[in-house]
Amino acid sequence: MTSSAAREGVALSLEKPRAVPPPRRLRRGRPPGVAGVANKGGPPGARESWAERKVAASERREREPEGAAAERLTSPLRGQRRLGWLPPSPVLGSLGRGGSRQWAGEKPRNSTYLDDHGPPPRKVLPFPSQVVYNRVGKCGSRTVVLLLRILSERHGFNLVTSDIHNKTRLTKNEQMELIKNISTAEQPYLFTRHVHFLNFSRFGGDQPVYINIIRDPINRFLSNYFFRRFGDWRGEQNHMIRTPNMRQEERYLDINVCILENYPECSNPRLFYIIPYFCGQHPRCREPGEWALERAKMNVNENFLLVGILEELEDVLLLLERFLPHYFKDVLSIYKNPEHRKLGNLTVTVKKTVPSPESIQILYQRMRYEYEFYYYVKEQFHLLKRKFGLRSSSGNSSPRPEFAIPSLLETEEPVTEDEEQDDEKWLEDIYKR
Repeated sequence: MTSSAAREGVALSLEKPRAVPPPRRLRRGRPPGVAGVANKGGPPGARESWAERKVAASERREREPEGAAAERLTSPLRGQRRLGWLPPSPVLGSLGRGGSRQWAGEKPRNSTYLDDHGPPPRKVLPFPSQVVYNRVGKCGSRTVVLLLRILSERHGFNLVTSDIHNKTRLTKNEQMELIKNISTAEQPYLFTRHVHFLNFSRFGGDQPVYINIIRDPINRFLSNYFFRRFGDWRGEQNHMIRTPNMRQEERYLDINVCILENYPECSNPRLFYIIPYFCGQHPRCREPGEWALERAKMNVNENFLLVGILEELEDVLLLLERFLPHYFKDVLSIYKNPEHRKLGNLTVTVKKTVPSPESIQILYQRMRYEYEFYYYVKEQFHLLKRKFGLRSSSGNSSPRPEFAIPSLLETEEPVTEDEEQDDEKWLEDIYKR
């Protein structure tokens, strides 16, 4: 070998080897270049809003081929998907033991599950099988529960109600006991009760689908104020039973005096009523302020399938029928039935009067957090309506009390004795349809 060749060889051997780039790791999720719902017309990576997530989930369900969502055996992993239902694909029947796929009704292959663990797990339904309606007081909940009684008979779901109406805040042990009782109910179930938001996952349970309805805060307060004193069209005995110890001077206390003289019933924290239903059981959820407000908004975004507005109840029922057809199919036609409208009039509060403008302004200031939450939910609800082609009510977008706007439930007309006697018969006829 010549010296020049040798030098060239040494020089080549002393060169630093070129670094080989590591292989690119593929990101899980959607393929490159495919935008999600949140990126339509927005910056890349924009977070999906509450309404957009609900629309996307509904569209996914509509694209499923017929019969693809047959019942399957549950996965050993706890919990279900975000909306409580599983996609149309086989569920791994024995994760960690080979991961073999097993369909419902298929005999287990070389499995000792029955010998080791007793009966097989419950089957997963192809729609949300656990729904909780933690209804806010005086927000049309009695009308909705009446509809649910009819719908449960028609569609065969388990309507679980509670006789407890005045205990919304629970101790830790009470939360555990209630969650246990709800979770062991026969599925599919819809549980309803006046209770502040419960975090099932905190106690190891499967988080259900939440729904709720709210209304203008001052309107809700006035309805509750007069209902406690004078009841509704169902009869005088109704409110006497609820408030047997109320003194006469308290029963006939003028609403303006209550507000202007700052009686406990007309001031905070008693006026801070709607937000705790969404904030939860934490003690700070009962304190009017930003912390409870923001926590309530977070829970609405992450745990509630739909929060509707009572002033637009028909649109609420339309969306419930769209999102939860196994529970709410035909709900709007039942609601529009003249016989049901007549029965709904019985739940209208009587002897309700409107406070003076000065009193209204004071109430509005005291309930500013309630109104901020109300307008936030209303904005999200209107966004959801637009996504589904429903017209949103137009008007002044600046915050203002809407106490003077009657809802569909507030046609304050008394019914005759003959009509009252026909109510139970009408319910029986509805159940037979």
